[in-house]
Amino acid sequence: MSQKYSGGFITKSPVAPTTSAASGIWTLDQQQQAQQAGNWPSPPVFIEDVYSISLWTGNGTSQTITNNINLSANGGLVWIKSRNITGGWHDFFDTVRGVGQQISSNETGAQFNSPQTVTAFNSSGFSIGSDGDVNRGNPGDIYVSWAFQEKSKFFDIVTWTGNATNRTIAHSLGSVPGSIIVKRTDTTADWAVYHRSLANTQYLVLNSTAAPATGATWWNSTTPTSAVFSVGTDASVNASGGTYVAYLFAHDAGGFGLTGTDNVISCGTWTGNTTVNLGYEPQWVLIKRTDSTSNWFLLDVMRGWTAGGVLNFLLPNSSAAESTSAISYLTVNSTGFAPGSDSYFQTGTFIYVAIRRGPMKTPTAGTSVFLPSSFVGSNSVDKAISTNFTVDMTWGRPSSTATSWEDFDRLRGAVPRLNLNATTAEVSAQASNFDVSNGITLLAGYNLNYSTFNFVNYTFGRAPSVFDIVCRTGTGANATVTHNLGVAPELLIVRNRSSGGTDWVVWSKSGTQLNSYSIALNSANAYGNSGDASWGTVGGTPNMNSSSFSLGDAFNVNFSGATYVNYLFATCAGVSKVGSYTGTGTTLQIDCGFTAGARFVLIKRTDSTGDWYVWDSARGIVAGNDPYLLLNSTAAEVTSTDYIDTANAGFEISSTAPAAINASAGTFIFLAIA
Repeated sequence: MSQKYSGGFITKSPVAPTTSAASGIWTLDQQQQAQQAGNWPSPPVFIEDVYSISLWTGNGTSQTITNNINLSANGGLVWIKSRNITGGWHDFFDTVRGVGQQISSNETGAQFNSPQTVTAFNSSGFSIGSDGDVNRGNPGDIYVSWAFQEKSKFFDIVTWTGNATNRTIAHSLGSVPGSIIVKRTDTTADWAVYHRSLANTQYLVLNSTAAPATGATWWNSTTPTSAVFSVGTDASVNASGGTYVAYLFAHDAGGFGLTGTDNVISCGTWTGNTTVNLGYEPQWVLIKRTDSTSNWFLLDVMRGWTAGGVLNFLLPNSSAAESTSAISYLTVNSTGFAPGSDSYFQTGTFIYVAIRRGPMKTPTAGTSVFLPSSFVGSNSVDKAISTNFTVDMTWGRPSSTATSWEDFDRLRGAVPRLNLNATTAEVSAQASNFDVSNGITLLAGYNLNYSTFNFVNYTFGRAPSVFDIVCRTGTGANATVTHNLGVAPELLIVRNRSSGGTDWVVWSKSGTQLNSYSIALNSANAYGNSGDASWGTVGGTPNMNSSSFSLGDAFNVNFSGATYVNYLFATCAGVSKVGSYTGTGTTLQIDCGFTAGARFVLIKRTDSTGDWYVWDSARGIVAGNDPYLLLNSTAAEVTSTDYIDTANAGFEISSTAPAAINASAGTFIFLAIA
C-alpha cells in the first residue's frame, strides 16, 4: 500500500534514510536528507519528455514551434528539413553551439550563422524566423523537425577543440553510446558516423552514400564506454585547432518509464528479410545499408510510416524533397519493424537508430486523448480540427443524413478506409489527412467534409491505459498478439481489412456473455454471433493481459494471410471507462469515476437485439434532448429524445429510454470518455 504526499511517495515498509532506495515510511526531515544525499529517486521520465516530431506549414515571417521539449533549460538538438522544396537542406541547430548556428548533414560546409533560422530555444520548443530552409511562406511549403533533448541514456551533445593526437572525449550520456555523429564546424569536412554494429575501425559518412570505410585514425580503434569515446588524428574528427560537435545516441540503456527500466532508443542491425524486434513500437528510424552503397533513409510515423509499409521518406545525405511511395518498403509493428513486400530492405545488411513511440505517460484528462467535433461541411475549404494530442484515429460521418460511418487511423495510413456499420473490405478513399502535429485535416468535398451537411467527427489519441491500435497479418492458428496499451484491454474491436463480408468482432471483459463470446459492431444482434473461436478459447476466459491478447483461428479475426486492425480500450481513472450495467427501466446513474461528466458514451445491449447508440458533447449531452447516432447503422441522427443526461461522475440513463438502452434486467456494455 502506498500514499502520495507533496514530498513524493511513502509506503508501508520502513527503511533507513541512508539507503539508496527511497521506499518505506519517511519523515519530511528524512526525505530532505535523502534528497540532499542524492538518495531520493528522480521523477520518472518518458519519451515524450525528451523527443518530439513537429510538422508545420511555412508562413515566411516567424513561428513558435511548441513540442513540449524544454530545450532552454535542458539543452538539445533541433533537426529541421523542408519536405517539399527541392534543394532544402537537413539543418542541425543545437543549444551548445548556440542560436542560429547552422550545419547541414547533406553538406560538408563549416558552421555558419543564419539568424532567421532557429531564433530561440524555449521551455516548450523553439522559435524560427523567415529563412526558407525552415519557414518559407509559399503556399504549400511544409516542414518537419525532430527535437532531441539532452538526457542521460537517450541523447547527449559534446564539443571539443582538436589536437591531432589520439585522445578520449568525455560525455554525459550515462551509458555506452550506440551511435555517434561528429561534424567539424570550423571548416569543410565530412560527417563522421560511429555505430556499435560496425567494427571500431570502421566509419560511415552521413553526407555520403558510401559503404563503411576502414580507418584507425577516426575512432582510434577503440570502442566507446559509458564515460568517454575516442577519436584519432583524422581531420574530420580531431585536427589541431579544429572545432567539433558530436551527437551521441544511447542503445537499450533503460532509464525511462515508471520503473526506470524501459528502453526508448536502440542502435542495431539486420540482414535480409528479417523482423527487427525492438521490444517497443518505434516512431522514428534512421537507416543505412552497410554492405554496399546506398542513401541514408529517415522515416517517421508522423509523415506516413505505416503498418503497411507505405511511407514518405527523406534522405539525410541529400537535399531532395520528400519522396512518397505506395510501395511496401518497411512496415512498423507493435514491437519493431520489418521489411515490407518490396525487396529493397529484404536484401543486404543495414544499421539503424530507432526511437520509441509515445506517449508512455498515462493521461489524467479525457481532453488529452479524445475530442468530439460538430461542424457544417464544405466543398472548398478543408476542415482543420485542432487538438492537444496526436490524432491516431478518426470516426466521422454526416449526422443529418443517412450515410455510413468512416474509420481512418494513422497506423493504417490516411487513405485506407473502413466503414464501421458495414462488412465491406478496406478501400482507398481520400478524406482525411493525419499530416499535422496536433489535430487532423478533413479534406473539402470528401466523405468527412462536404457541402450543406452537418458532420460529426471523433478523434482519438493512443495513450497507455486508454486506447491502442495493433495491425497484423493473420496466422490461421491460435495466436498471442503483443500490444502497447500497458494494461489488460477491456474492450477489443477486431476488423478483417482485406476481406469483404466480415463483421467487426467485439470482445468485452464486462458482462459474462462477452467474456468468452463476441458481438458485432456492425450489427444489432445479441452476443455470440461470431462464435467463441475468436479468442482462442472454447467456453473459457480469453487471455487478455497488460502486454498481449489472445486470438483464435476464426476468419473474422485471424485468417491466414488476411490483414487486420485491432482497437483496444481500457478504463483509465478519470479519463475513460469500459463497463457494464443491468437495466432497471427506471432512471439509472452510471458512475464512471469522472468529475465533470462524460463527453462520449457508447452503449450496446448484449443479451438481446439492440443497436450501438452513441452520444457526444459536441452535439449535446445535456439535461434536455440529446441527439444520438447508431454506429451499426446509416440512419441519420435522432434529435428529439432524452435518453441520457449529464452526471458529474459519468452519465444518467433516463426512465424513458427504450429497452435497447435500459430494459429491466437487460445486460449492457458501454464505453465512456470524460
